[in-house]
Amino acid sequence: MFVLKSFHIIFMVTWFAGLFYLPRLFVYHAMTSDDLGINQFTVMERKLFWGIMTPGAILTIVTGLWLWLGYGFSGGWLHAKIALVALLVAYHIYCGTLMTNFSRGQNRHSHVFYRWLNELPVILLIAVVLLVVLKPF
Repeated sequence: MFVLKSFHIIFMVTWFAGLFYLPRLFVYHAMTSDDLGINQFTVMERKLFWGIMTPGAILTIVTGLWLWLGYGFSGGWLHAKIALVALLVAYHIYCGTLMTNFSRGQNRHSHVFYRWLNELPVILLIAVVLLVVLKPF
């Protein structure tokens, strides 16, 4: 189970790397006005979302479920963690929607919006790690 837990953590780190970086790309994309830069950011965002973030998310969830089935965890901390993971999945999907809007030339937000959006996964990461380590309830 330690190997499985290790891979769960590795996949989670991969997912979060994308969750942190994609909104940062949105910041720069929103500040770009030349076609070459816009096309470059569109390609980078698509590759990050589909090549790193989404596989990381799927593998994090799959290994998390596998750990839960193998260990049989229970308690309020786990319910809270699952709720936070659901929020992360919603955030992930929302980032995919924003990425699609950028690729269609339909961005409606400023770079400041994306700077603030970039903070949400940080807060969720802190909460998830504290729940898993401390198991407060």
